[in-house]
Amino acid sequence: MPLDFTAIDFETANSSMASACSVGLVKVRDGQVVDRIGWFIRPPLGHDHFIDWNTRIHGITAEMVRDAPSWLDQMADLLAFTGDDHLVAHNAGFDMGVIKAACVATGLATPSYSYFCSLQIARNTYTLDSYKLPSVAFAVGFEDFPHHDAVADAEACAAIVIHAADRYGAIDVAELTERSGVRISTIVQPPAAAIA
Repeated sequence: MPLDFTAIDFETANSSMASACSVGLVKVRDGQVVDRIGWFIRPPLGHDHFIDWNTRIHGITAEMVRDAPSWLDQMADLLAFTGDDHLVAHNAGFDMGVIKAACVATGLATPSYSYFCSLQIARNTYTLDSYKLPSVAFAVGFEDFPHHDAVADAEACAAIVIHAADRYGAIDVAELTERSGVRISTIVQPPAAAIA
C-alpha cells in the first residue's frame, strides 16, 4: 500500500471544541500532495461566539463565517474529500476532538476515522528544541507558511509525515507508524453528555 492519507487542521472560534470555524484538508497519494482544499465553517449555535484570543491567532471573525456552511452543511464535503483515508493532524487529539464535539453539538453521528498524530511522529523522529508545527515544518524544509491558516497548517503536517516516512524508508502509513512507534487510533462516538 502506498503512503496515502489526508492531513487535516481546524481553527476554532473559542475554547469550545465544537466551535470549528475553518478547516484545511490536504490529500496525499503515494507520498505526494495531490489536492488541497479549505473553507470557513459557521460554528453550531451555542458554540458560535468568537473570542478575541482565538481571532488574534487565526484572524477569523464572526462576520467572515456568517454566510459559511454550518457544521451540518459542510459534513458531506468533509466526508467526500477524506473518503476512507487515515487522517493525520499535528496534535491530532485536538482536531479529532473538534470532529467529535461538533458532531455531538449538531446531533450528527461521529465518523469513525482512523487517525495518527504528526506531533507524536516528530517527537519520536527528530531532536528539536520545539515540536510546535512551525518548528517541525521548518526542520523538514517546509518553511515560511502562514501558521494558523488551516490549509497551510494541514500542508505543513503532510510535509512532516512525508519527510518522516522517507527518513524511515516507510512505504505506507502502517509501516511509518510502526517504525516511529506511533499508534493509529480510531475516533469513538462520545456520549452526548461528555461535550460541554
